[in-house]
Amino acid sequence: MNVKLYDQMDWPGIEGLIYAEHDNPHEVLGAKVLKNEVLIRGFFPDAKAATVVIEGKRKEYPMELADEAGYFAVLIPGKKIPSYHYEVEYETGTVEVLEIYNTEPVLTKEDLTRFEHGIHYEIYEKMGANPMTINGVEGVLFAVWAPNAVSVSVVGDFNLWDGRRDLMRRLGDSGVFELFVPALKEGEIYKYEIHNKGGSIVLKSDPYGHYAERRPHTASIVWNNEKYSWADEKWLAERKKKKHKKEPMLIYEVHLGSFKKPEAEDQREAFYNYRELGTMLIDYCKKMGYTHVELMPVMEHPFDGSWGYQVTGYFAPTSRYGTPEDFMAMVDTLHQNGIGVILDWVPAHFPKDQHGLAKFDGTCLYEHYDKRQGEHPHWGTLIYNYGRPQVSNFLIANALYWLEKFHIDGLRLDAVASMLYLDYGKNDGEWVANMYGGNENLEAMELLRHLNSVVHKRKDGTIMIAEESTAWPKITGDIEDGGLGFDYKWNMGWMNDYLEYIRTDPLFRKGRHGMLTFSMIYNYSEDFILVLSHDEVVHLKGSMYEKMPGEEADKFASLRLSYGYMAAHPGKKLIFMGQEFGQKREWSEERSLDWDLMTEGSDHEKLANYVSYLNEFYKKHPALYRDDYEPKGFDWVSELDADHSVIAFLRKCRGETLLVVCNFTPVAYDKFVLGVPTAGKYKEIFNSNAKEFGGDGVVNPRVKASKAVTKDGFKHSIEFCLPPLGITIFQYSKPEKKKK
Repeated sequence: MNVKLYDQMDWPGIEGLIYAEHDNPHEVLGAKVLKNEVLIRGFFPDAKAATVVIEGKRKEYPMELADEAGYFAVLIPGKKIPSYHYEVEYETGTVEVLEIYNTEPVLTKEDLTRFEHGIHYEIYEKMGANPMTINGVEGVLFAVWAPNAVSVSVVGDFNLWDGRRDLMRRLGDSGVFELFVPALKEGEIYKYEIHNKGGSIVLKSDPYGHYAERRPHTASIVWNNEKYSWADEKWLAERKKKKHKKEPMLIYEVHLGSFKKPEAEDQREAFYNYRELGTMLIDYCKKMGYTHVELMPVMEHPFDGSWGYQVTGYFAPTSRYGTPEDFMAMVDTLHQNGIGVILDWVPAHFPKDQHGLAKFDGTCLYEHYDKRQGEHPHWGTLIYNYGRPQVSNFLIANALYWLEKFHIDGLRLDAVASMLYLDYGKNDGEWVANMYGGNENLEAMELLRHLNSVVHKRKDGTIMIAEESTAWPKITGDIEDGGLGFDYKWNMGWMNDYLEYIRTDPLFRKGRHGMLTFSMIYNYSEDFILVLSHDEVVHLKGSMYEKMPGEEADKFASLRLSYGYMAAHPGKKLIFMGQEFGQKREWSEERSLDWDLMTEGSDHEKLANYVSYLNEFYKKHPALYRDDYEPKGFDWVSELDADHSVIAFLRKCRGETLLVVCNFTPVAYDKFVLGVPTAGKYKEIFNSNAKEFGGDGVVNPRVKASKAVTKDGFKHSIEFCLPPLGITIFQYSKPEKKKK
């Protein structure tokens, strides 16, 4: 090497390249203008020779080998950097290589400052792998947050998984590493090779990656999420105008991998595509009358048995069912057919898988260092450090990403209680109190308020739902009033009480009558969704069918009663797939639902037809939903008749009053007398015991006129046939005025 070139070499920097431990490779690679010359440097491990080719003039400058590891350099005449590329000769041939170390940083100072303060809500546009064009050159911008790493490289098939070839640049003290790689195509797999301060090297999937390999493989995939052309403008415009709390809401909870499976020798590996599943869901939801589907987590996850609740790829729809565009198409077609889409979202914890977020840069970056704060001992998962602004930003931006890029109508946040309580699932000595000595996670509270405020400022009709299993106050309360700002909360208390009650032998139900009525004591403390979710039909808890006591006819009658009572009780509704037709077996993610039960004329088909009719009935009667969250929408008529295990109540709204009567024993009453608060006519418009639903026909075909007979504390009453294990609903009309 000539002396002049030798003097320009940064030998310590070159050594850092050779060991892939340089955090600013742009200092020792690419072009640098000297007085009257341009120094061009390239690092091509295993290359025999390298040449700089000036574009346009097609002038070639052979490079000198400065270090046998593959570091080449050359001085060319000129006072500005020309357009050039390299021609690199290997044993296998010569390849053209574009320069990657001449570009300025893409992430601006404003980007980094907003991220550092946890308020860069579109950070996913910059972090991760984003295809873009810089200076007329197409390529991919990679950016990752790894503040405690010695160095970070992008590795993949495109560079032989060699961390020396595409080292990233540290952007000041932000902790963000960035690199623009030209000519890289969509579909390339990649990871980040992270060199830690202790000398260890780990390969990590991209926390912001848009797509990932199908398990068991764990690499991220370069993907452009801007290609899909949406056609759901009408749905989005209407959603924005709707007052969803005044609308009917019937949610069908679905696990995509086991809703239906194609024929295959190994059912665990058999999955339909998102588009195919969308078509199936549209057909079924329209037939059954559901207004929304709620999808158990579709974010990338390594283990099928976690059902998606242990996420490793928060920004990537799982590749089990297709590409991000396939998922977009599913959401789009559901919207075009009038069906909303809610996603389960998991901000409470993440798994310890080596390729994921755990000890991402060799330190506890996303999680707490102290295990008492950073781990769920019973779940074997890690807890986010919500007080770290960049972690908070990661989660908030992720929520917005699904709403913005995938047009999702709402998020249901999983395990909110585990976020709010520092001692959740922990024994004494396993948790650390907050600054005031309490067990409230102040940082998680702030995250949830921040998230909900940002989502609601969009004013686009999207909703936020909390799965919170305790009596934490004001989950759906206004943030300004100390609440957390959710739109809805799952009513876990109603679910647990009702399932405990209904599985009790009817002979002993009168001793548990309070389980039926207790929900109305706290009903208006939050805006609730009534749920019969997947958690209740797994882990030996038995399906809804199995929970019902008695012979088969009793089981189906009890299911009809249960679903009817749920429809009439204040609150929006959710049911897990398969329970609507009386699936007998517990649900398993490894197999399809037992659709073969739905043979023509079977009790399962009759139950499904009943639920379909019930759903349409619910939607046609505003009294059942319009004032769900106002005390004026509900009145008890009879809540103390434990001896008969009967309850009766009114559901009301302006223009409609319905009388609902539920009998939780297998005893029919031909002349049941019930007090009514208002004189008038009561016409039966719904009866779960109708023969077409599989009942034995104890119905009331004639209108019941009230009589001036005192009962249940009222001056008037009606007499009617009360079906066994049944629900009957009467529509009230005022008595006709007598003509003078």
